[in-house]
Amino acid sequence: MDWFMKRSLQNGDRIAVQDGESGQGWTYAEMDVRASRIALFLRQQGVSLGDRVGLFAPNDVAYVDLLFACRKIGAIFVPFNWRLSVAELNGIITDCTPTCIFVHPALEETVSLLSLHGGTRVGLQDEAYQLALAEGESLADPVECHMSHAWMMIYTGGTTGKPKGVILSYESVLWNAVNTVISWNLTADEITPTYLPMFHTGGLNALSLPVLIAGGTVVIAKSFDAESVVKLLNQERCTIALMVPTMYHMLINSEAFEQSSFPTMHTFISGGAPCPQAVYEAFAHKKIAFKEGYGATESGPNNFVIDPKDSLRKSGSVGRPMMFTEVKLMRGLVEITEPHEVGEVVLYGKHLFQQYWKQPEATQEVLKNGWFYTGDLGKRDEEGFYYIVGRKKDMIITGGENVYPQEVEKLIESHPYVREAAVIGVPDTKWGEVIAAVVVLQPLGELTAEELKAYCSCRIAKYKIPKRFRFISELPKTAVGKCDKKALVALFLPQ
Repeated sequence: MDWFMKRSLQNGDRIAVQDGESGQGWTYAEMDVRASRIALFLRQQGVSLGDRVGLFAPNDVAYVDLLFACRKIGAIFVPFNWRLSVAELNGIITDCTPTCIFVHPALEETVSLLSLHGGTRVGLQDEAYQLALAEGESLADPVECHMSHAWMMIYTGGTTGKPKGVILSYESVLWNAVNTVISWNLTADEITPTYLPMFHTGGLNALSLPVLIAGGTVVIAKSFDAESVVKLLNQERCTIALMVPTMYHMLINSEAFEQSSFPTMHTFISGGAPCPQAVYEAFAHKKIAFKEGYGATESGPNNFVIDPKDSLRKSGSVGRPMMFTEVKLMRGLVEITEPHEVGEVVLYGKHLFQQYWKQPEATQEVLKNGWFYTGDLGKRDEEGFYYIVGRKKDMIITGGENVYPQEVEKLIESHPYVREAAVIGVPDTKWGEVIAAVVVLQPLGELTAEELKAYCSCRIAKYKIPKRFRFISELPKTAVGKCDKKALVALFLPQ
């Protein structure tokens, strides 16, 4: 089912995509014509059913163009994280062997260093491609694909080792979008900016595609700074936005944020990492809805919904399961039913991924009887609200006691002089692991390790208090705003 084509028939004259810098917009009808022309262009480049089509680009209309063009010929869209190293990108290209790779002018130098393994390279500004977009014929015979057919492949990476190609089918993408529209009450009046990178599921699937299936408008933002964010949100009359905690920290500490009432915005959403309480309070002060989300590339990514009126009362909660998502907590083979007990978050629904590309064993490790074992730890309160407490792999075992880093991080970040904190386990001969904290202070904050230990001592158990501290200017982050904890371990190892 080509739902974008159907949307173009129902709401053809509405703006589907708009460039946040130039202001140029394309209607649903125009975007569908572009997709049909590109689909024929792809076929002329030798792309056929099941072939991979890659894209190297900062946030751009090309993401939407190529995604829906691939739909029309049954190809698999592969957006590349261009922020990775040459070695990492070469590994991904070797893994997925794209038939055709599209390149934005800003990334031509990066791509020139890569081995494309016979894939045809097409510049987004190449004359032949631009001519096809402007005047080319449309595909006359789009492929009718089964809902289980692969539509996109997004590579995971960053903090979890070797990247894995996550295969999302038409069914996965459709159900994530529909589930989100229904559960989050999205309408055709939505206007959302894309500040997260569109090569990531957060930039493409979390909000952009749900807004498009609802008939709304996606405004493609290409850079982030607080002043321009506030200007764009107000100028384009945006209604809902998704960003990561780092972005929100920059936003709430800006003069532009203080001066704006965001008259058209009904909801701000944070994802990718836990959000500090200060961000909740900044939006509460303005009486603007703010909430956290949770997801993974493999799960659509959206899984939970929380009403804005509950988000401050249940600070830190990701909410309850969405309409068509089932959630349970597992400890080994045993399902946890008691409130506040920690277990692995396990998900079920038609929005889940199919498999990891060419990695059947890795797929079997996390997909069991249709349930996706996320590797994330969570708990549920008496009212059915879920809280994510960390990664299974990040759990610290010190002297036989389990410590969840997120609990300690949240406490440290509650200190008025602390901007951000990351807690890790460091190998230790006596304790197995000791807890270490890496702390970023507020611009005018002054704090010692002993003062932070004293702050923690009357608030959490003694065994949870970090034994080692490092104060640095910025935490290392992945492309999507998550703290790169692997990079922090080196701070505590013998030189």
